[in-house]
Amino acid sequence: MTERFSAREAIALAGDDFRELPVPMREFKPDGPLSWQGYDDSRRRALARTGEDESVVCGTAVIGSTRVVLIAFEFGFLGGSLGERTGDRVEAAYTHARAHRLPVVSLVATGGSRMQEGMLALTQLQRVARQSALAREAGLPQIAVLRDPTTGGGWATLGAGADVTLALPGAQVGFAGSRVRPPDADPAAYTAEAQVAAGAVDAVVQEEDLRETLALWLTLLTTPATETGGEAESEPEAEGEVEAVPPPNALGAPGLPATGWDAVRRARSPERPRAAAYLDAYFSRRAAISGDRCGGSDDGMLCGFGSGPAGRTVAYAAQCGTATRPAGYRTAARLIRLASRLGFPVLTLVDTPGAANDAQAERQGAGSAIADLFAAVATARTPVTTLVIGEGGSGGALALAAPGNTWATPDSYFSVIAPELAAAILKRPASEVHDTADQLRIRPQDLVELGVIRGIVEHAER
Repeated sequence: MTERFSAREAIALAGDDFRELPVPMREFKPDGPLSWQGYDDSRRRALARTGEDESVVCGTAVIGSTRVVLIAFEFGFLGGSLGERTGDRVEAAYTHARAHRLPVVSLVATGGSRMQEGMLALTQLQRVARQSALAREAGLPQIAVLRDPTTGGGWATLGAGADVTLALPGAQVGFAGSRVRPPDADPAAYTAEAQVAAGAVDAVVQEEDLRETLALWLTLLTTPATETGGEAESEPEAEGEVEAVPPPNALGAPGLPATGWDAVRRARSPERPRAAAYLDAYFSRRAAISGDRCGGSDDGMLCGFGSGPAGRTVAYAAQCGTATRPAGYRTAARLIRLASRLGFPVLTLVDTPGAANDAQAERQGAGSAIADLFAAVATARTPVTTLVIGEGGSGGALALAAPGNTWATPDSYFSVIAPELAAAILKRPASEVHDTADQLRIRPQDLVELGVIRGIVEHAER
């Protein structure tokens, strides 16, 4: 269990210059809307214990150089539970955020809905969810920090519903609180670390790193996406649309492959630079999201936001040379939709022998995950730029590629199917695999001639 900070301590940990927002006033009859005996006494004891008159404190603060709306839960006040007055304050905070175009940061620590207010408390989740959706429609970033514990409706709305979800080490995180879980439930499954592994949380952040991590995320997610300098590779299609980003320079060996098999050999070489090297060269700093929010994650798909050319924010989704799993495709689709909503261009790096095709991948919905990514790329409202940096294996690679704006490095190939598999399907002997690679026309220069890609990127000047 992580240390349980009060709401004010959590606010001080995250930012500076906190200014509390006016508190909406709702009159209750004695013992609340259900006349729950002893409810008023419980509230008075909670006030004396915490100094707060409700389970949430809302205001604005500065994190790094960004002013945000902060929603901080006070777990010491009736377990940080949500009641009608909690809903009033959260709604007022979101209304202020929309009126002033401020991102929302929630510091969550709650046991769920308040029993003493019955169904009226539970329906506050609908209010909170609506406010989050309105912020999403307004293009405002939402970041959640999960403290100990984050359970019930608070997890299922402000926590899991945020664009970026961070957690403190050891925090209890799960829809079921500790007193309502099955008696034989594994407690390790209800932790921040387990939720990262399950694809529901982006990262666990140490307390001493929280302020810096939040500042980086807020800088990236609030940097204007309009062009601030330099030259883009394509013209915007409509007024107000951000321009496509130029693809990174090639990092591998110079010179084009002589044959199709030479292209395959170079793309599969263990000496060739992988996605992480390209991202490090392209971005001055970056922050990663993780997980598909459907129960899975894929280390072979790197997704996040970075400070790219001319200092503007660019989203990225990059394959790492492994067979991409369904969770990887879903995470990339999540990334592209988030970037599209916030107005940031997207860079994708293609490098996979193909989609994972084992039995587990099929059970995890490989086909639907790939279809979802195709749809996300096709409907993106901001430009997507693709660079093929290694293997381009069939539809598992094409799903991440931008139609009409895909480029390639000299160390890459793109093929309808791997040459070995093509030869096998055609019942050719292994000795004809190299010739089959030539027939498939998979070299970068072949792809340019065929009109499949826009061009071959050059190496950086040294």
